[in-house]
Amino acid sequence: MNSKKVRNLIFTIHRYLGLTLGLIAIIIGLTGSLLVFHTEIDSFDQSHQSGTIIPQRKQLPIEVVLNTVKKAYANQPDTTIQRYYPPPKPDRSIKVILKTKKIDWLPIYVNPYTGVILNPNSTKPSSIQKIFFDIIYPLHYTLLSGDIGTKFVGIVGLLFTILSITGIILWPGWHKLIAGFKIKWNAHPKRVNFDIHKVAGAIAATFLVFTFFTGFCWNFSEFVNPIIYAVTFSKPQPNLVSVPISGQSPLGLQDQLKIAQAALPNASLSLIGFPSKPEETFWFNFNLGDVSLDQYSGKVLQVSTSATASLGDRILNSFNDLHYGTFWGLPSRIFYVFVGLAPLILFITGFVMWKYRYRAKSPTEFIKRPILR
Repeated sequence: MNSKKVRNLIFTIHRYLGLTLGLIAIIIGLTGSLLVFHTEIDSFDQSHQSGTIIPQRKQLPIEVVLNTVKKAYANQPDTTIQRYYPPPKPDRSIKVILKTKKIDWLPIYVNPYTGVILNPNSTKPSSIQKIFFDIIYPLHYTLLSGDIGTKFVGIVGLLFTILSITGIILWPGWHKLIAGFKIKWNAHPKRVNFDIHKVAGAIAATFLVFTFFTGFCWNFSEFVNPIIYAVTFSKPQPNLVSVPISGQSPLGLQDQLKIAQAALPNASLSLIGFPSKPEETFWFNFNLGDVSLDQYSGKVLQVSTSATASLGDRILNSFNDLHYGTFWGLPSRIFYVFVGLAPLILFITGFVMWKYRYRAKSPTEFIKRPILR
């Protein structure tokens, strides 16, 4: 097969993948653009619900705060504490995540100095949280279709990765770099449309590969992760479990926290994940890494940091930065908003290109054309 036939084959694959996946990719891309700044939106919502907090000399112990929350929801015995987030700044509230009989993720905000619950008797997420957790997240990850949707979105991620790679191969700029990034605004609309498609694709294609391929890997992690560990000759993460001790209750949180902090000295706490089952572990997230403990004995089961992580784990951990665009901080995250919009731009311009091509091949178009002499 000569190079012209290969290029035509790549072009055909690119065109039909684009037309087939376009609308789905637009939904995934637009919701992805919103999720890039979900942390900031959530922080704004937390500040709005918490109101003004005046910093004081000393914050309350974590156990006191958690006991306050437990008492407030004592009339709901099925409610459990899932996570604890310390205040990131002195004038910010503590966030405690509850799981109730009806809601899996219910944020409760507490004044770190007085222990006062700032959104008392909260029985449902705020409207912002509801939009993200009930609409945007499910749309982005599953297209509102549960486990089947998760696999479908993963397949779309792999196919869109192929679409992006074929677009990179077909890019005209490989022959002339300046022409590849130039839009002739004063040309025929057909040419302007083509130029917008090639420039938008050239800018976004590599990052679309990052986002869609990492999405595919996450949605098919049960197949992808073992391959990555095997290729990198790395050991997979062990399955961490707590071992119940007969007649003994789980170790107190204060003791657990001291053990975790000793495992990563001089690290600041970012999050505590609480076990919801007897065999689950305590999880402490610090700015320097993670510590997992047996909830009964307090034994350190794992300390995970960037320095001790295997090559396989480092590759898997990099997926988060590549998917959300956090690798260059705020500039790359702002750029990723455009990356999320790129499927919309590319689909519209690609569809217009297809229409022009379809009209050119239509027999009626040839009849309408004047005979050239």
